[in-house]
Order: sequence, then C-alpha cells, then structure tokens
Amino acid sequence: MTILNRDVLYLIIEELRNDKKTLISCLSVDKTFCEIIVPILWKNPWKILKLEKKYKKLLLNVIISHFSDETKNYLSQSDSLIYLYKKKPLFNYISFCKHLNFEIIRFMINSFKERSKTPLILNEMLKLFINEDMKFSHLYIPKFFDYQINFTENCFSGIKYFSCSTDIKDNILFELVENCKSIEELEIRFGGHKYNNGIGKLIEAQKNLFSFSLIDHNYHRDLSFDEIIENALIKHSNNIYYYKITTSPTKVLSSFVNLKILEFDDKRELDFLWNYSLPHLQILRVKSFSEKGLADLIKSTCGSLIEIKIDYCDYYDCTDIIQAIYENCPNLKYLKLRIGDWDIFEFEKILINCQYLDTLFIIIDNLYYWNFLFEVLTKSSPIGLFKFKFKFIFDSFYIPLKPFFDNWVGRCPILLSFDMTTAEHMEDLLKEYEDKGIIENYNNLCDDDDGFELEKKSKEDDMIK
Repeated sequence: MTILNRDVLYLIIEELRNDKKTLISCLSVDKTFCEIIVPILWKNPWKILKLEKKYKKLLLNVIISHFSDETKNYLSQSDSLIYLYKKKPLFNYISFCKHLNFEIIRFMINSFKERSKTPLILNEMLKLFINEDMKFSHLYIPKFFDYQINFTENCFSGIKYFSCSTDIKDNILFELVENCKSIEELEIRFGGHKYNNGIGKLIEAQKNLFSFSLIDHNYHRDLSFDEIIENALIKHSNNIYYYKITTSPTKVLSSFVNLKILEFDDKRELDFLWNYSLPHLQILRVKSFSEKGLADLIKSTCGSLIEIKIDYCDYYDCTDIIQAIYENCPNLKYLKLRIGDWDIFEFEKILINCQYLDTLFIIIDNLYYWNFLFEVLTKSSPIGLFKFKFKFIFDSFYIPLKPFFDNWVGRCPILLSFDMTTAEHMEDLLKEYEDKGIIENYNNLCDDDDGFELEKKSKEDDMIK
C-alpha cells in the first residue's frame, strides 16, 4: 500500500472515530488497518470501556503489561488479575493516550483485591502516564480526588478539555491555573456540597474557552459560587458556543451572543420566563421547563435551530411549543418530543413546515388513535425523514405498524428504534419488513450506538470546533 493510500485510509477511518464497533471490527483486516486504528482507539480507551466492569479489569491488565518485568513478576503472584500479560505488548498503547481519566483509573485500582499491592500499581501507572513523553488533551478529575500529582508537568500544559468536581483541592487548582491556559471545554460537576471558588480563576485564565457545563443537582447550592462562575464566564461571553447547566438560567446567558448549543439538564420544574434572544442557537436540549418560556425561546432563535430535544413535557403543555416549532424552525433536522392524541393535528404541521427533518424521536403518552398518527407520518413526512424512534410511557403490546410499513413503500428505507419491550414483542414483524427492504435497520433504545447518534455527534463536534 502506497503512502498516499495510507493517508487516504487514515482520513476515512478518522471519520469513523465515534463508531467504535466499526473500528474494532476493522482491526483484523490487515497490518495497515491495525496500525491506523489502534492509535485512534487508544486516544481515549476509558470511553470505550467505561460501562463494563470486566472490560475495565482487562484494560488494567493491558496497562500492567507496560510495567517493568520486575513489577510484573511481583504482581503475577496474585490471583486478583484475570490474566497477566507477560509478553511485551505489540504497541506502546500508553503513548497513544490523549485522555487521562482518574475516575476510571481509581475504579480499576480499587477493584484490585489485594489492597497491599494497590499503592505499587498506582505508582507504576502514574509513571507510565505522567512523564515528558506524554501530552494530554483531555483531563478528568473526580470528586474526593487526593492523588499526589504535580499538575505543572509539561504533559498537562496543552489540555483542551477539563472535567472536575466542585470540591477540587486548592493546590490542584493553583497548579492548573499556572500551567493550563488553553482549556476550550470545561465541565464542573457536583462535589459533595463543597464549592471551591478558585474555579472562577481557572475560567478567567483560559484564552479560548468556548464550552462550559455546570452539572449540579444540589438543591442547596452555594449562591456565591454561582455568582463567581457567572462573573468569570462573562470574560468569555463572545466565545461561548456550548452551555449546559442544571439550574435556572441567569443573567450570564443573555451575554452569550454566539451561543450555538444550549442544554438544561434538570429534573426540577424550571418555572421561569426565558427573556433571552439567542439568534445563533442551533441545538436546544431541555428536560424541564415552563411552556411559555420554552416557546418564547424557540421563537427568539430566528429559524436557526436544527435540533430540538425535549425529554419531558406534561401532556397538556405541548400546544404552544409545537406551534413555536412549526412556525419558527424551518431548518429543523432532529426533533424529540412527547405527544398524545390531542397533539396530532398540530404535530402534522411540523412535518409539513420542517422539510429538512430527517430524525424524529416520539415519546408516546395516552395515545389511542394509533392509525391516525401513522397516517399523518406517511402522508406528511418530508422526503428526507426516515429515522424514527418511539418510546412509550406505558406498556404497549399492540401498535398498528403494518399499515404504516405498507404505505411507506417507495420511500427511503426506515431506520427504526424502539424501547426494548416493544422491540422484542414485534420482532417477527420488524424482521419481515426488513427483509422486504422497507426497514433498513432496527434496534432498541438501550443500545448506545444505535446508528442514529453517530453522524449527529460528529456534526456537533465539528460545529463547536
């Protein structure tokens, strides 16, 4: 394979960086594929394995395989590891790592049964990851973090993404403020009722901060901490593209004149009016809201929204929101919304007016007129709409999908996703229409990589870069 072909292959594979299943399946193609894919997977190995405890232990074994022979021989006397790799690894996997996640490292260390050996493992791991040969772009520090680490090391100076908790220690913050000036994405999480006001100085020290998240569901928040954070963020008001919070919006929101992505991740009822104008907003994700406030915010976006994701909505609260969408969102591509029988007439206007819609996620509640809903979907869906997700608030064992599939003949094959119970109940019907070519693919909503989110995730990454 020529150098040019290898470069082209790299560009193709890089486009699949968020599709771990495809990447892993390509590892065995040949040596060239393997040499390109392994560094991509190992940029952030913690993400790939974060959900499975057994895989975290396997990852620990791979990391230990990079230890010195003396250390490995000592550890091999333990039966706590699933399998200890005594052979030299095929790659220096650690050298590819650009994400350093101390939360998962701590979990792996604590999973080792022989506590007397955990200090040795931790010390060896820190030597592997923190040295002059490493250069990290992402750093994750969990709450109650007490490792003795020098964050003025050169490997941390180029950090672009930083996640920590509100209880982060003063000495760590001081070192990060001195050493890390290039953080672009900052995520702050709840840290056990402790709020370090020094986080404000970390925010102020950054040269190009464009993404900020404050994930804190504590009902008894430190209001002085909120004020410090707001004042620090104002310095970056022209650069903030992404903003995620779990409390009512505050005065700082109106200063984000170039905001593109806004998320409210809160289960509490946010009973306020959204007196803000966000004309550049493209993605809006909310969980709780006031009907009028959300409708007014949608109207203020001046047609710029391409994604609206509403995870919770009282059945009697959707009319104004649906109307705001079909009157003000002509460029909408992705919509998640809860609807009932009373919403179908208004909902049809979204299908008619939003001609760029390609993905529809419907949360269904108290729906009796199934046939009417699917008739509307068949009759009024824009030509580019072919990705459907359905989630049911109640158990449903009869959904008249057969007429819907029959009437879809001649259109783009459907990508379909259901909640697990519904998908299992209709397995035979779904397989039948997959064989007929009406359905391209179907799966259940519990799957992380369902084929719907990967392209959207890549586009979102490109949007905020």
